[in-house]
Formats: sequence, structure tokens, C-alpha cells
Amino acid sequence: MKILIIALSGIGDALMFSPALKLLRQNYPSAQIDLLSMFKGVEELYARNPDISNVYYWNFLKENTLKSLIYVIKLRIKRYDVSINVYPSNRWPYNLISFLIGAPIRIGHEYNHTNFRSLNFLNNRKIRENDSKHNVVENVALLKFLNIDIPEKIPSLQVIVNNDDENNAEKWLKNNQLEVGDLIVGFHAGSATLKNHINKRWAPEKFAELAKILINEYHAKVLLFGGPDEYELNEYINNLTNNRCVVVKAQSIMTTAAIMRQCKVFVVNDSGLMHIASGLKLPIVTIFAYTNPNCVHPWMTNYVLIRHDLDCSPCFYYSPKPAKCKLKNNKFKCIREISVEEVAIEVKKMLFNTGAISER
Repeated sequence: MKILIIALSGIGDALMFSPALKLLRQNYPSAQIDLLSMFKGVEELYARNPDISNVYYWNFLKENTLKSLIYVIKLRIKRYDVSINVYPSNRWPYNLISFLIGAPIRIGHEYNHTNFRSLNFLNNRKIRENDSKHNVVENVALLKFLNIDIPEKIPSLQVIVNNDDENNAEKWLKNNQLEVGDLIVGFHAGSATLKNHINKRWAPEKFAELAKILINEYHAKVLLFGGPDEYELNEYINNLTNNRCVVVKAQSIMTTAAIMRQCKVFVVNDSGLMHIASGLKLPIVTIFAYTNPNCVHPWMTNYVLIRHDLDCSPCFYYSPKPAKCKLKNNKFKCIREISVEEVAIEVKKMLFNTGAISER
């Protein structure tokens, strides 16, 4: 059997398919299971996953339509038996790409907040989206179309860090005068920006205040993580702390993951790095805005989720529409009113409860 996983969404969404992939490989050990990605970070994550046969990368966002069509036709020639659209894949191009690749069995979701123009009908095996379930569970549910029984215990997220990643991380730590035994705390102040998701971000000024508290009280080494498009944000936070943090500029997402493993706690918005931290089994303090925590909370790791539950929360569901706050005044107050003190209390508890510090 030849199966193509279509994982064209971001790092976090793609990674939340990895438990389903683990079950798929266990049930079809001799199958060719390939994965199509649209982001380099997704390609890197799955290139190390032993359950994947081949990873294909094509930037549909930047390449012109004709080149993209030719690329899809090349995939069609491979004659896949099954294609699976990773949840959530609710934009019409994802369904069209699946259809054009031409697998006889095309598996996906029927979404609650889309319409005919999303082209969901191009998938011929569909389950109805359930807003109360985690994305991992939604992905695993798709396997029923391949006669796979869902186990009571679903696997964890799969983040595979190899020796090269570890060596690169060790060199980076040494170059930045950091040691494995240090009280290292990781921050990720960024998030995706598509669909107006920049509003998921807790204020950088508050991240800076939190960093100063941890540095002053515990001599913590605070590392600021993020991709190249977030370096400016991290430099801004670092400047607010008088350059007492360290901005992580790693050569790949997997070196970043290897550095993250040294963190005693990871403080993060709802983002792809939150899910990588989950796969690494890091203690997490995550700050949520308007997204549904039932769907995307850290999976199978020790975590605390900080969120102000307003009457209008959650207000973002999986649809083609961007995030939009209906409040006339104090837009996105759900995250803007979360205080530094609230987060600091939970970070200190996590550090104490995990034995990283002896007192709060």
C-alpha cells in the first residue's frame, strides 16, 4: 500500500498527526508512507521520523500556480492508494491538491465552520469535526477508514532528536557560556501570523518583566526561542532586560529542539514550539488567547494553561476566516489582561514541583 500524508499546515498542526502516524505504521509495517509538507520546519521534523518513508517539500505559498500544478502531477504519477489530509486542513487548496494527486481513497474531515467553497466534498472518506476533541484525537479518528482500531492510550507526539542535533546543541550551549546543569528557562514569545494569529501573543513587555523576575530571584538563564522572522521580537525583549537573556539563533528546527531539551520549564504562547515542547516532554506554562484549549493544549506532558475564560471564549474555530475580536473596546482582552504576576506564580510552581528550585 502507498499512503500520502498531506501536512500542509504549520509545524504544530503537522506534529499533532505524529501519534496517528505511529499507529498507522504499526498496523501497516510494510506500507510506503510518504508525507507532503509546505514548511521547512515540518520537513525537518518528519525527515527524522522512522515511520515515514519519504518527505516531500514544496512551498505552495511562494511558487507560482503552474509550477505547483506540475509538482502535484509528479506526485500523481506515483499512484498513491490513500491520501490523508492532516487535521485541520480546511482550506480549499488542500482538498484540491488531495484530489489532483488522485488516490482512490481520500481521507479528511467535514468541518463545522466551512461551506461548499472549501471543496471538502473532494475527499471521499470524511468524519465530522468535533470541537470538543483534541487535534491529536481528531487525527487518530481518521484511521478508522483504514480498519485500524483506536487504542485506549494514544501515543505521544513524536519529536526525534538525533546525535547531530545533540552535538549542535552542545556547541551552541558552550558558545553561549551555558551548561547542562544551569537553571535554564525557555520562552517563545512568537506565534503564527497567518489568519491574524499575531494576536495570540502575550505582550513582549510582559515576557521581559517575567524574565527579569526569574533572573533576579533565581539567577535563571532565560533563552528566547523563535524562527528567523521572530529574531527582531526576541532582540526587543532582550533589550528590555538589558541584554540579560540569550536569543537562540539555531541552524535548524531540530537543533532548536535539542537546545529546548535543556529547559527546566518552557513558557510559551499557543504555537508550534509549544507542541515541540510537548513532544520533548518538557514542563510547560502556556498562555492562551482565543483558541480552543480542548483542541490544542499540550499533549501528554506536564503543563499549566493560563487563560481568561470570557463569555465570548473561545471565538476562533477552524475555518478560512482570520481571527477577529468582536469586542468594541479592549480588543483581544482575553490575552492582553493576563498579568505578569499570574504567569510568574505558575512558572515558580512548576519549577518548584519539578525540583528545579527549592523554594518558590
